[in-house]
Formats: sequence, structure tokens, C-alpha cells
Amino acid sequence: MRLHTIADALQDQLQQPSLQELSFEERIAMLVDREWIARENRKLQRRLKDVRLKQQAAVEDIDFRHPRGLDKSVMLTLSNCNWIRNHQNVIVTGQTGIGKSYLAEALAQKACREGFTALYYRSPRLFRDLAIARGDGSYGKLLGKIAKTDLLVVDDWGLSPLNDTERRDFLEIMEDRHGIRSTVITSQYPVAKWHELIGEPTLADAILDRIVHNAHKIILKGESLRKTKAKLTQSDQEK
Repeated sequence: MRLHTIADALQDQLQQPSLQELSFEERIAMLVDREWIARENRKLQRRLKDVRLKQQAAVEDIDFRHPRGLDKSVMLTLSNCNWIRNHQNVIVTGQTGIGKSYLAEALAQKACREGFTALYYRSPRLFRDLAIARGDGSYGKLLGKIAKTDLLVVDDWGLSPLNDTERRDFLEIMEDRHGIRSTVITSQYPVAKWHELIGEPTLADAILDRIVHNAHKIILKGESLRKTKAKLTQSDQEK
């Protein structure tokens, strides 16, 4: 039954005379609680490993001081993950360096902590992996994995216009997820430009219909966080 944690906890109980005063039921409850917590922690570690985040991001560490139009109340609402339970999406747009990726990864990390599975992809890698999968015969398996994941993060979407294969791949992904899973997309381009980036009008309409209409939109503005931090570092060095 692999109750290793219960076995360890029982040994701990036997070595603590004060616990002998507890009733049998109370001691059993303590053992079961410890086993449950250990199993939940192992599940969380697996989810965090599977998501493959680039950085240690957390909603608790989001910088709200930098003037970039980030509404704290919106992020607090999203951090409860009800939008995932309701199969909604999140779109984060803004110039490079403004913190889009961090927000997306923080939401994914919180989703894992809430018991959801998540998967992070930079857009170029997503399309590259799909192309490789098509070549080695694992295309259907990869699509199935993406479709079953509770939260998909597509970072740096639209760095370059999509070709026909990428358009059709992305439509396939969003069709599988529409109404039953959630997706976070970050992009340097405003949503109004996405139709042009996708290209073919009919496919663009179909893709955007499955992304935009039930999405929470976060539009970041202002100076790059990376530039600001670089200036602060330089200023500190000059003191």
C-alpha cells in the first residue's frame, strides 16, 4: 500500500511519550493526516516539474509598485483560480520586458498549487515540438497531452506571423480546449493585431473566437521592468 509516511509517523509517535495520552482514534487521525499531506506534496512536486516553468514565479511575489497598469484586484481575483474552474482564458499583452511571462508563470504555479495540471510553452517551441511530433509519429499523442492539461501557457505568442501549418495546429489545440480547459497567452502585440498575425481570415476568426471572447485581458504599459532594474543596479554601483 506504500504507506511509508504512516510508518515513519508511527515511529515518531512511539518515540514521543506525551502522545501516548491521546486516544487511539486521535493517533490514527494524526497518522492519516500526515500521510495525506505527504501524498499531496508529492503530487504538487510532480505538477510543478511537469509544467516546466522558466523561473520561480509566484502570485505572492508580483511587483505592483512598478507603474505598468497592473490592477492588483484583478490579479487577486485570478489567483483564486476560479477562472480555470470556469474554463476561461487569460490574455496578457505589453511590450517586451514588462513582466508578461512572470505573470503567466505565476498563474501557472498557483494553478499547480490548487491541484490543476499545467504546461508552459514558448510559442516557437510549441510549434517546433508539434512539427517534430508530426515527423516522428507522436503528433496525436502530443495533442492529446496538451488537450488534457488543465492550464496551457503559450508565452511570446505572435513573435512572427503564423504559417499555414502553425495556424491549423493552433486551431486544433484551441478547438480541443475550448469550453473545457483554460489557456494563458502572452504577446507583445495587442489583440487587435492578432488577426493579421494569424493570416488566413477564416482560420483567424475561428482561432480568435475560441480564445478572446471568454478571456480576462491584462494590458501592461510603461517602461520595461528589465530596463528599470538595470538602471537601479547601475545607480547602486555608482554610489
